[in-house]
Amino acid sequence: MSTNFFQPTVDFIKTLFRDKTFIPLHEPIFNANEKRYVLNAIESTYVSSVGEYVNQFEKMMAEIAGTQYAIAIVNGTAALHMSLILAGVKTGDEVISQALTFVATANAISYQGASPVFIDVDNNTMGMSANNLELFLESNALKTSEGTYNKKTNKRIAACVPMHTFGMPCEIDKIAEICLRWNIPLIEDAAEAIGSRYRNQPVGSFGKMGVFSFNGNKIVTSGGGGAIVTNDSNIAKLGKHLTTQAKVPHRWAFNHDYVGYNYRLPNINAALACAQLEQLDFFIANKRELANLYSNFFKNTPFRFIHEPVHSHSNYWLCSILTANEEDRDAFLQFTNDQGVMTRPIWTLMHNLPMFSSSIHDGLQNSQNIANRLVNIPSSVRI
Repeated sequence: MSTNFFQPTVDFIKTLFRDKTFIPLHEPIFNANEKRYVLNAIESTYVSSVGEYVNQFEKMMAEIAGTQYAIAIVNGTAALHMSLILAGVKTGDEVISQALTFVATANAISYQGASPVFIDVDNNTMGMSANNLELFLESNALKTSEGTYNKKTNKRIAACVPMHTFGMPCEIDKIAEICLRWNIPLIEDAAEAIGSRYRNQPVGSFGKMGVFSFNGNKIVTSGGGGAIVTNDSNIAKLGKHLTTQAKVPHRWAFNHDYVGYNYRLPNINAALACAQLEQLDFFIANKRELANLYSNFFKNTPFRFIHEPVHSHSNYWLCSILTANEEDRDAFLQFTNDQGVMTRPIWTLMHNLPMFSSSIHDGLQNSQNIANRLVNIPSSVRI
């Protein structure tokens, strides 16, 4: 493809973002109560894992996710890890996920000594295919009174972790029904999908647990930060306990009744997150407006803009386009980044990384096709 097709795209993006010298992929916006809340946290002297902003953050996250409980976690990867612990994943188990994901998903599975099994994605959602999940289980799984097992490996299938890629909801209702039927705990990797809805239900609320991230490049950020949401009171109680080193409450004694983790979100980060969450509706409306502008522009180009799936309301965390082939993708990435417009490809598929190269997968035809052609384009909230 000639670079003649690239320059109009660069010009349009620079117009959208007011001709900045460098246009990042996604930058945070601190435009409201962030400084005031952080200063309040500092002045309170509660800057670590205890404080009113932690409590407020958990209350806000439960409301946004449509769940009864939320657990404030230090980052999204730790939230994924803790959710697997709470789901009962153990060494030697298998966890079903997708190869088209950020490495944190597969890493968290490995932290538990479990093996990831990668299921292909749907082209329209870029998330786990419910049909492929069903086919894999019908061909490979055996449901017993002690759990569901992979007949070929004799390993227990201990959890299923689909991802809502770039904020685009997968067919999570179908996946939830399959997991329920096969007695496999469902953990939604909603790290990128805060505020997204499927069939008017917030993502993160369909399974046993949902996991969110508040990294610096997310729509809502606390610098780091994560959360687990759930409707299970036992999970919520145990999750808070384990993430605070499993310390038994006492005014001065140090007693611990489990192997614990230092995974709680500090109050100073929660202060920042609360101020950001107050603006979530505005951020998402702003990004959906940007997606509409992109959609209209790319109708007249060789690129295909990726729209939200049917029955979905996406936060459009990262807007994406598909090029014709891998060669065009690489040429577009080179051209745009040379012009000061940050673009990026999707992640390397997990089974192509050395530590996951021996993982079971189902061929991943759609995943590979998307990985060869997808480009993320600047998607920041525009002020």
